[in-house]
Amino acid sequence: MSDATPTQAVPDSFESYAADRGDARFTEWLRARAEPDFSAAVDHRFAEELAAGTIDDAVFRRYLMQDYAFLDALVGTFGHAVGDAPDMAARSRLVEFLAVLTDDENDYFERSFAALDVPESAYADPEPTATTRAFEDLLGRAAREGGYAETLAVLVPAEWVYLSWADARADADPDAFYLREWIDLHANDGFRSFVGWLREELDREGAAASPRRRARLDRLFRRTVELERAFFETAYGSQDTDAGGEDPW
Repeated sequence: MSDATPTQAVPDSFESYAADRGDARFTEWLRARAEPDFSAAVDHRFAEELAAGTIDDAVFRRYLMQDYAFLDALVGTFGHAVGDAPDMAARSRLVEFLAVLTDDENDYFERSFAALDVPESAYADPEPTATTRAFEDLLGRAAREGGYAETLAVLVPAEWVYLSWADARADADPDAFYLREWIDLHANDGFRSFVGWLREELDREGAAASPRRRARLDRLFRRTVELERAFFETAYGSQDTDAGGEDPW
């Protein structure tokens, strides 16, 4: 299990956090600030049951349909990041990942829905839960109303949480291909490298940001992690989170 650090124990400014850490990373501060939700998402029973192959098909079906609905918003946010990226090298890296989302992952979704007996009429336009709507709102607003740093502040935790839970279960081998491949899509060298690069981008942006902007990035990061945790919970029919994305900046 992951070690959770209560947010209250983490300094509320990066300057204070970095004062006695010679190699302090902005993203490590953000992750520490996002506890205990970050660890709760990584260690969620959804991830545990998925890896063990014991997750109920109805639960995974609900989850997958909402994740597919969310994919459009995620692709759009990465598209904004491409436009805001500081140089061609960064744009190229983001475009490469967009190709993975729109090709490899989309192919996975279509095969998985077929195996789970979900007709295209059901998954093409599912009714989003309040959690999904809040997530879409958060990503959209970060991209539209912020800049490159704000977009990274929602993309980094969204991808980092998935890398973390999948990496912790990389050796799992559930029988159903749609469970095994969902782990494999998020526990591979290419994805590890990409998430590491995203973190480096946010580390740089955060180090250059003003204290006020850092506080905004902190709020965005923590809200994203909170919604990641809620996303898993709503797959079980748990009470849905309230919509609204992020408080006004």
